[in-house]
Parts: sequence; C-alpha cells; structure tokens
Amino acid sequence: MEYVYAALILNETGEEINEDNLTAVLEAAGVDVEESRVKALVAALEDVDIEEAIETAAAVPAAGAAPAGDADAAEDDGDDEAEEADAAEEEEDEEDEEASGEGLGSLFG
Repeated sequence: MEYVYAALILNETGEEINEDNLTAVLEAAGVDVEESRVKALVAALEDVDIEEAIETAAAVPAAGAAPAGDADAAEDDGDDEAEEADAAEEEEDEEDEEASGEGLGSLFG
C-alpha cells in the first residue's frame, strides 16, 4: 500500500511517477524498497490518469450507503434491519461452528 501512497504523493506534488522518484519517496519514508514492485507500479500507472481515477473512486458511494433522499427512511428502518441482520449473522455463525465441529469429530472419531 505504501507504494501506491508514494505514487499519490508524487502525483499531488506534480512530480513524474518514475522509478527513481518513487524509490526516493519510499526510502524517505523508511520503507525497505523492492525494485520489482516499483517497476511493476510504474508500468501499471503508465497509461492511468490518476486524477480521473480518484474522481471516479470518490463518486462511487460506499457499500450499503443509503442515497441522500432516503436518509429519513433509513433512520426509521435502520434499527429493525440492523437487529435482523445481527440475528441472522449469529445463526449463521452457530451453524458454521456446528458444521465445523462435526467435520473435526470425524477426523478423530
């Protein structure tokens, strides 16, 4: 992840994202630099418009986020849905534990 952060720092400061600059940023941060990872990242970012990629990523709402118009409805239904989801999750966990226990028992049985 630090390699990507270094590339973002270079992009933000207007510096060219190349092997030398990326290595310098990583070394300044105290990272033990792997030359192959630097080369791979520089090659992967060669044809990427980083600003466009950032804008696209920022435009995608987080998973499970309610649209802005549904904020009031989400507040009303949120508690009930959360409780139902928690109960279903607990049941799945119990089933998983039972199933895994049966499998282990057969190994030693």
